[in-house]
Amino acid sequence: MSPREKKLLIFFALAGFLIVNILGFKLFAATKAGIIKRHDKAVQELIVAENIADLTDEELPQMDWLDAHEPKPSFFETVQTSLQETAYKEATNTGLEVKKQDILPTDQSPAYYHRVKVKFTVNGTEQAFYNWCARINDPTKLRAVTSIVLSPNKEDDSKIDCIAVAEQWFIPASADPSTSTPPPSP
Repeated sequence: MSPREKKLLIFFALAGFLIVNILGFKLFAATKAGIIKRHDKAVQELIVAENIADLTDEELPQMDWLDAHEPKPSFFETVQTSLQETAYKEATNTGLEVKKQDILPTDQSPAYYHRVKVKFTVNGTEQAFYNWCARINDPTKLRAVTSIVLSPNKEDDSKIDCIAVAEQWFIPASADPSTSTPPPSP
């Protein structure tokens, strides 16, 4: 082999070595970038998972309470009648005079819990009104007075006039038991 052929062979060998190194470096850089990207994504997912775990720990007692006190599915008419009767009975028992009762439309927009509303116009002493609110508000039955408008009574300064909205949340019953949706799992 002549010296020119040896030099040409060395030149091609060096060129091949450089090309292999450049391609290897590019492959290494791309692989490293992919590993870094996957690592960063995994770190972000870990942070999100830890935040969800923290929120779950905070919400777990509330979920347990709801599981223990969740009402049975009912028709809105039954719940509405029960709410109206209970609120009226408690108003008369505490010494309030019920002037007017209005049944408000049932809120059926949430997917799982619906809500019946009854608007009461009552008058009586302030203490009787607060006692009535305390008796109506019952978290175990998902019932509360959600809106109150108080004003002094025009005829008697010792009494107040009040417009209050009592609401109760319930799980709607389906006419066909096979179409009722189960509660979301915790």
